[in-house]
Amino acid sequence: MRSLKSVHISNPETFKNKLLLWSQKFEEVVWLDSNNYKHHYASYDAVLAVEAFTSIQTDYYDAFEQLKVYQSSTKDWLFGYLSYDLKNDVEALTSRNFDGLHFPELCFFQPKKLFFFKGNTLEVHYLNVVSDEIEDDLKEIESTDGRQSKQNRSVSDDIKIKLRIHKDDYFEKVNTMLNHIHRGDIYEANFCQEFYAEDTVIPPIEIYSKLNEISKPPFATFLRLYDKYLLSASPERYIKKAGNKITSQPIKGTAKRSLNKDEDHQLKKALSEDIKERSENVMIVDLVRNDLSKTAIKGSVNVEELCKVYSFDQVHQMISTITSEIDSDTHPVDVIKTTFPMGSMTGAPKISAMKIIETLEETKRGLYSGAVGYFTPDNDFDFNVVIRSILYNESEKYVSYSVGGAITAKSDPLKEYEECLLKAKAMREVLECFKKV
Repeated sequence: MRSLKSVHISNPETFKNKLLLWSQKFEEVVWLDSNNYKHHYASYDAVLAVEAFTSIQTDYYDAFEQLKVYQSSTKDWLFGYLSYDLKNDVEALTSRNFDGLHFPELCFFQPKKLFFFKGNTLEVHYLNVVSDEIEDDLKEIESTDGRQSKQNRSVSDDIKIKLRIHKDDYFEKVNTMLNHIHRGDIYEANFCQEFYAEDTVIPPIEIYSKLNEISKPPFATFLRLYDKYLLSASPERYIKKAGNKITSQPIKGTAKRSLNKDEDHQLKKALSEDIKERSENVMIVDLVRNDLSKTAIKGSVNVEELCKVYSFDQVHQMISTITSEIDSDTHPVDVIKTTFPMGSMTGAPKISAMKIIETLEETKRGLYSGAVGYFTPDNDFDFNVVIRSILYNESEKYVSYSVGGAITAKSDPLKEYEECLLKAKAMREVLECFKKV
């Protein structure tokens, strides 16, 4: 059981900053921020979950069944993540590529302390075992200095970012992917590459804040689980359950922004009319429709938006919205299991695409192209797609970010490579600006 308290916040942005800084004393932290992005599928403006009361952590083997048991028995708020390599639990697949991060493949926890923002209202939900700490915590948060202290922070003198796949190798691999497409093995596949830094120490909260500041995405995430961090500026929702309604919003199609208003409008218009980008998006929409149909009430799968272009601070994105209705007795974890991994990060047909991806990529994806989110006590859930993200293993001093793009029959390897660099730009800039002063 939880104790609830509602508080009026006169300046939510200032309080959110203080709350996030206050959360850094905990080893289990999930912060989700919509950055005031207005869309009618949002449940909260921001959420913070800290301090595990119970938790589950496992590799891929039987992972979804273990999560199902944990979620059913807890009947409470659960926050955590699903790594891409849970595909090996869903299908007869393997992941043998290099892994420098070593994140568990699934991790969720039941937080003792929860904070929900909606407009000027803050709702605090504490487990009864710590409910006597609510007032003291609120006072401590309010008195927190909202400015991030740079004194005594640990930062490497020079962050040297390396490429796991160099340009010529990238072209060769994309051409191999195109050969698979021309042979009819697949129609489309998302091919990813890793950028990384070894023996590197970074300040996670500062990196996250800077990344969020320049991107302001609707699914921003700061996650800490002991010595492992995710700093994410994700623009994409994977899947949401609200009552019996399921909503998935895959992104396929990216264009740069321009400071010139007319040029920016033209870039947006060109993306909306781009035949290649639209075909990529439509193929993934078909895949998502098929995935949702596995748990949907017959005839309930519906495409609410097709290839709609949304604008973010860094890029324009083409997004589609697909919904379905499920029976009340369908388990929420089954909805996730039958749609995971998400279509936008795999390809079509999905299993063939995942097999080819595994042979051509050099890095185990891990949490990248997985999902972070939460379950509610009412069996609802909401998960993002982990893209535009920096991953950090503090103990291993290993920093990583990956980017990818959909390869189709019309793909030009050079243009695909340039799109990857565009997607990587914000992460590289943020990391390179943090050097020891």
